[in-house]
Amino acid sequence: MKKTLYTGVAIAALSAGSAFAGGHLPFSEDDGRFSWDSYKAWADSAPDLSGQTVTVSGPWLQPEDGVFRSVIAYFAEATGAEAIYTGSDSFEQQIVVDAEAGAAPNIAVFPQPGLASDMAARGLLSPMPASMGDFVRENYGAGQSWVDLGTFADENGNDELFGFFYNVNVKSLVWYVPENFEDAGYEVPTSMEELRALTEQIVADGETPWCIGLGSGAATGWPATDWVEDIMLRTQPAEVYDAWTTNEIPFNDERVVAAIEEFGWFVGDDDKVAGGAGAVASTDFRDSPKGLFSAPAQCYMHRQASFVPAFFPEGIEFGEDVDFFYFPSYDSKDLGNPVLGGGTLMSITDPSPAADALMEFLQLPLAHEVFMAQSGFLTPHKGVNLEAYLNDALRGQGEILINATTFRFDGSDLMPGGVGAGSFWTGMVDFTGGKSAQEVATEIQSSWDALK
Repeated sequence: MKKTLYTGVAIAALSAGSAFAGGHLPFSEDDGRFSWDSYKAWADSAPDLSGQTVTVSGPWLQPEDGVFRSVIAYFAEATGAEAIYTGSDSFEQQIVVDAEAGAAPNIAVFPQPGLASDMAARGLLSPMPASMGDFVRENYGAGQSWVDLGTFADENGNDELFGFFYNVNVKSLVWYVPENFEDAGYEVPTSMEELRALTEQIVADGETPWCIGLGSGAATGWPATDWVEDIMLRTQPAEVYDAWTTNEIPFNDERVVAAIEEFGWFVGDDDKVAGGAGAVASTDFRDSPKGLFSAPAQCYMHRQASFVPAFFPEGIEFGEDVDFFYFPSYDSKDLGNPVLGGGTLMSITDPSPAADALMEFLQLPLAHEVFMAQSGFLTPHKGVNLEAYLNDALRGQGEILINATTFRFDGSDLMPGGVGAGSFWTGMVDFTGGKSAQEVATEIQSSWDALK
């Protein structure tokens, strides 16, 4: 469910971008939003690849496929190589077939790291150029996180960097209506301590702070897993989060139970949630943010990922009618600014000099800015000009990524399907229905044990 929602929806629901089609360069050097100097410096020293072809395959379809072609057109202009992108709605099946048959593209765009990890372990991927890891550490917000997320064991069990992340998304967002905050005299919180204090202040003022809905048909419960994952990253070091997602520590570990209980602090009190705590599980997640915009407002805040504007009432304008802030970390816990999300990664499936050169090109700010300017593309690249983003909403999320100190993928997506897309979902429904966090966590652990 969550992976599907992320594909192509994002924040573009607030401001649709123009699709690019064709082979020409969409932006010229007189457009000051783009980092032309570093591009020209790279182009001056780039190898002459005339007569060579580099192929890229991935899951991007219209309009993202055309936008990415406009990005690699700048690579072709600088090197003389022909750069070809092919998108497929069955990419994850096709790339395995092609790689096994020795017919893989030079570069594959994976929508998440699991399949890339599997292929690396089978010897079907080639490591990144030697300098890539240092580049990511130095130039990406939470750089070490991105290196870790793109590092997999090869066929000999040795860890290598196989993935370069390009186009990511953000989940750690709280949506609100600026006018409502202004009228009530509320300030945007910058720490979890302040967010909890604001929640209590809104209740004391006789209002309702949160709209929360877990309903999603057969996938009911998944929005609560995002809450728990975000809280885990704000109450425990990243290595504890990692151990939780692999069951190196049990699901009913006291640290996980504490995170579930903290979610309960927000969701388990009738005064804190629109419709009361008992309505949370039955409220459809697509309907839950609408309480922000009712008159009078049914709530003041809604925690949800970047895709949620697709479910806002028609005509809502970002910045005027709605805004977001980073779901904050605890000042008292000294765990930095963790961000929960996902993203696509590039891997080399058929090495060649042209493939290495394209990976170098993708490190340039321009290779990100051209995509940023035309679609819902987000990047943790600290060298980009934020003014190149398509709209203010994307720009704000880009700033969150750049300022992150830790980035982690959705934990439930990293767990076995029977847990992450099964007992974790249903356990969160049971928790909001009155079961204790300890009881729910123990039941989820039992379901995990049954899969081993």
